[in-house]
Amino acid sequence: MNSVPVAEPPISAESKPKISIQGLDVFYGSYHALKDIRLDIAANEVTALIGPSGCGKSTLLRCLNRMNDLVDGARIEGKILLDEIDLYGPDVDPVELRKEVGMVFQKPNPFPTTIFENIAFGPKIHGIKKRSELEEIVERCLKSAALWEEVKDKLNKSAFELSGGQQQRLCIARTMAVNPKIILMDEPCSALDPIATARVEDLIFALKEQYTIVIVTHNMQQAQRASDTTAFFNGGRLIEVAKTQNLFLNPQKKETEDYISGRFG
Repeated sequence: MNSVPVAEPPISAESKPKISIQGLDVFYGSYHALKDIRLDIAANEVTALIGPSGCGKSTLLRCLNRMNDLVDGARIEGKILLDEIDLYGPDVDPVELRKEVGMVFQKPNPFPTTIFENIAFGPKIHGIKKRSELEEIVERCLKSAALWEEVKDKLNKSAFELSGGQQQRLCIARTMAVNPKIILMDEPCSALDPIATARVEDLIFALKEQYTIVIVTHNMQQAQRASDTTAFFNGGRLIEVAKTQNLFLNPQKKETEDYISGRFG
């Protein structure tokens, strides 16, 4: 098979990438977790990061909102640009960054409060106090998360009364409440049953009209169903990136072909 440049993502010439990762190296103490990662992520697309356990995909995801800053011994080299601003520049406030780059975690983690307050929490922190404004935000975000019709009559009930799939959609709605530019998702369906997974995947596909989404998944079928672009990692390196259907139907690297065919991982 002909080789292709690993670092060239499938982004049209007329559009600048939303995120540009340039020569990224990540160390945890002496362990070299990510090695010279070069990847552009297009706006209003879903980009899936796949690869075997320990390959670095979740580490990369955490770099995009500087969650690795919270890890003792973590060291980041290289650049990550969001709308051409270096996320690791001296003028970037990590707290403000996490407002623009939201995260949805592997297991649903609603706050121990009402459905309403789960969504209103972020806007309140950022200064919105008027009840009518909060109500508008809560309704809009729950509708965007395809949850409004299921919970509109129990907004004052505990979020823990929801099913696992509903809780995950609530967490996605909570992320949207502070108007992020990017939504990161780390194995968002791994704790869900197939029906709940399908609803979250449908939601991911719909949300790309408003957001740029980066999703880590072990589920290659999910990557094929829900993403526009897929990047395959192994051993801390980016092996190949391409439009999702191209990568799965015509991988250019033998390492990629071996992984997606189940020969390892």
